[in-house]
Parts: sequence; structure tokens; C-alpha cells
Amino acid sequence: MTEEAFADIVGKTKIIVLSAIKKYLYDGYSHAIDDIVQETYLRAYKSLVNGKFREEAKISSWLYTIARNETFRMNKKLMKLEKIKEKKLDSLILFNEIVENSEFKRELDIEAIIKSLPEKYKSVMRLYIDGKKEKQISDSLSIPVGTVKSRLHRGKKMLQKYYNKEYNYV
Repeated sequence: MTEEAFADIVGKTKIIVLSAIKKYLYDGYSHAIDDIVQETYLRAYKSLVNGKFREEAKISSWLYTIARNETFRMNKKLMKLEKIKEKKLDSLILFNEIVENSEFKRELDIEAIIKSLPEKYKSVMRLYIDGKKEKQISDSLSIPVGTVKSRLHRGKKMLQKYYNKEYNYV
């Protein structure tokens, strides 16, 4: 398969590939169209080079199917990423409510909870509650930013579990 021959295939089939993608791509994911097109043609090219296209169907039908399948994969991937972001956001919102809620501060001393955390989480959480950014915490404790992020995440989860247990929220 020469580059010219493949470029010719792309030129003749791009409308079909785009129509498959637009038909099956979920609303709100239009930012992924270029990635799906690229992955579609990459898979097609590899298959053509390896002689996997059996010519039982027209190349346009074959590419439509690849584009449809790539779109399904992308929908699944983006939905999964959205759920992960939502969980992180929910956790952060709950944590911020715990920290900022004055009633909670009166009922339960946040400092006492933080004292109960393991030392590596305690130091990161204290600095975070004091309003420090991840980079500032990293510099203060001489640990990588990635470590700060993971300790913040785990520390927030521990606080959330304690809060839920203490107030019977499940």
C-alpha cells in the first residue's frame, strides 16, 4: 500500500467516515471527532498493509464499520472519564463542605480528625486546609506534586469516611 493509494482512499471515504462518526458519537463529545477519524484510518491502514482487508465488502462499507466501532470505543472511554471526574468533583465538594461548614466545625473539631490521620496525610491536609496550592505544599514538604495529589486524595477519602461514619451518611 503506497501513501498515494491510501491518500486516495482517505479522499474518497472521508465523508462516509465522518457520517458514521457523527451518527454514533454522543452529544457533547464532538471534540473527539479528529481523534476518532485518525484512529479509524490508522486501523484501516494497518489492516491494509497486513493484507487483512478481504475485499468481501466495499472499502467504504468497511471503513464505515471501523469508524462506527471506533466511535463506540470513544463514547465508552469518554463516559468513563466523565464518571471519574464526577466522582473526584463530588469528593472535593463534600470535603470543601466539611471544611467550610461552620456548623460542622462546631460539632466536630476538624483538627482532631486530621490528628487521627497518618503523618504523611496529616501534613499535606493541614497545608491544604490552610489554603496552600499543591505546588506550594510540594515545595514546603519537599515531595513531588504527584505525591501531594495522591495524599490529598487519600486524605480527603479518609475524612469523608470519618464524616459519613460519624453522621451516619452512607
